[in-house]
Amino acid sequence: MLGRSCFSLWLMLLTSFACSAAAAKSLRLDPEPAWRKAVDLAELTEIMDVWLDENSDFQRPGKKPIIRVVSPSMAASIQGISGSSHGRTRGLFEPETSTIYLIQPWDRKNAHDASVLLHELVHARQVSRYHYCPGAQEEAAYRLQDDWLRERGLQANVNWIAVVLEAGCSRRDFHPD
Repeated sequence: MLGRSCFSLWLMLLTSFACSAAAAKSLRLDPEPAWRKAVDLAELTEIMDVWLDENSDFQRPGKKPIIRVVSPSMAASIQGISGSSHGRTRGLFEPETSTIYLIQPWDRKNAHDASVLLHELVHARQVSRYHYCPGAQEEAAYRLQDDWLRERGLQANVNWIAVVLEAGCSRRDFHPD
């Protein structure tokens, strides 16, 4: 008897919460599924650019970046590009040619994969700003990527301590003389 009444009370509270404004804010699962309906990479890129326009102060570059999906071996052979050291590299941005490389396997309908494109688009927008080191660009890119994922009920798999340390541009190897 007590079990049934507790369950009824729990169900009533859950139903009340589900209809509340607090639930609408905390359960924001994929508020804009348009990204998932993008028919190609160009359309997905435009959707991500619009999101960045609305959620960051980074301006779109004058020229749209070239976007290529490449194999891991091709990405490893690209000279002069350093990927993030926070796990497996999923994307790269080459500022000299304004090219974004998305590393296979990559699926535009997968939220985590799509967020890699968003991360690299942030780097394309950062080109006009001065940074003390390449790592200084990473924190903003990861934070925007995480914000986009959190709007969809997900989060970026990021080592935030490593990102903040890398953004500090400090020497890593200190030895007393």
